[in-house]
Amino acid sequence: MSVTPAQYDMIRSPIITEKSTLASEHGAVVFEVAMDATKPEIKKAVEALFNVKVKAVNTTVTKGKVKKFRGKTGTRRDVKKAYVTLVEGNTIDVTTGL
Repeated sequence: MSVTPAQYDMIRSPIITEKSTLASEHGAVVFEVAMDATKPEIKKAVEALFNVKVKAVNTTVTKGKVKKFRGKTGTRRDVKKAYVTLVEGNTIDVTTGL
């Protein structure tokens, strides 16, 4: 399977938090993805980039919070996360390259 530049742009970065670490114990990996990425596109991109077999993809969109900085109101950006569940026996080590 060949990797296209669009697949590199779709998968932005792995998310390493307490919640994502708990998900990794059940064979899931969490990625920040592009807002216009669909579940089938995410599945193809992860399979091509990491040479693994994907079982399921769940996505969530976190709306940006309104925050104040030096008295001015601003909004953080919206973030789309993909919870990628891998088939038994497949793993992705997201700690490499950090």
